[in-house]
Amino acid sequence: MSTLQIRDLHVSVETKEGAKPILTGVDLTIAAGETHAIMGPNGSGKSTLAYSLAGHPKYQITSGSVTLDGEDVLAMTVDERARAGMFLAMQYPVEVPGVSVSNFLRTAKTALDGQAPPLRHWVKDVKSAMERLRIDPAFAERNVNEGFSGGEKKRHEILQMELLKPKIAILDETDSGLDVDALRIVSEGVNRVSADGDVGVMLITHYTRILRYVKPDFVHVFVAGRIAEEGGPELAERLEAEGYDRFLATT
Repeated sequence: MSTLQIRDLHVSVETKEGAKPILTGVDLTIAAGETHAIMGPNGSGKSTLAYSLAGHPKYQITSGSVTLDGEDVLAMTVDERARAGMFLAMQYPVEVPGVSVSNFLRTAKTALDGQAPPLRHWVKDVKSAMERLRIDPAFAERNVNEGFSGGEKKRHEILQMELLKPKIAILDETDSGLDVDALRIVSEGVNRVSADGDVGVMLITHYTRILRYVKPDFVHVFVAGRIAEEGGPELAERLEAEGYDRFLATT
C-alpha cells in the first residue's frame, strides 16, 4: 500500500523583496485508499503545497522531507515524480496546441509504464472512461484543452487520472468553476478512482460543496502555511457553518 509522507515542509517563493515563506512546517501522511480534504482561506498555502509536491520550479523547498513509499520525492525531477506515481490535476489546466488528447494520453501512459499500451485495449479503455465522464468522443482528436470550457478541462483532468492510475492524486481546486452537473460528474470520477483502494487522494478546496459528493476520510484546515486543525468529515461541516474566521483571528 503506497504512502506519501510530508514532514516539517517549509517552502518559499522568490519576490522582489526576497524569499517569502509560504509553507511553514507542514506534516501530513496520505495512504492509498484515503481521501484527504485540504481546506482553508485564500493565500493559506494550499496550492503551494500541491505545486511544491509536483516539483514546480517557482517554489523553493527550504527544509523538510517528502517521501513516497520511502523514496525521496524532493530529489526527483518532475517526470520522475510522475513515473513514481504522483499526479496533479491543476486548478487552471493549460492548453497544449498541436497535441491531440488521444496522443497526449497514450504518450503519458507509455512514459509511465515504459511501454506502449496494447492499442485495441487502450482504445476501449479510453472510450469507456470518456463515456463515464460524459466527454464527447470527438474530443479525443482535439488539441489538449484548446477551446475547452472550464468543466471540460476539469473532466479531462479526471480522465487522465482514471487512465494513468497514479498512487497519489493531488486535485487542486478541481471543483473551481464547475456547475452542478459538472461537479457531480467530476466527483463520480474521483470516487471511482479512489474506490479500489490503490490511490490516495489529496483534494484541495475552498468550499464544502464537492465534499457532498466526495466523502473525505480526513479534513485538514490550512492557515498561514501550516495545518491549524485536523478532523473527520464533521470538521468540514463545522467550516460550512462557521467559516474560517476563528482561525484567522488567531494568526
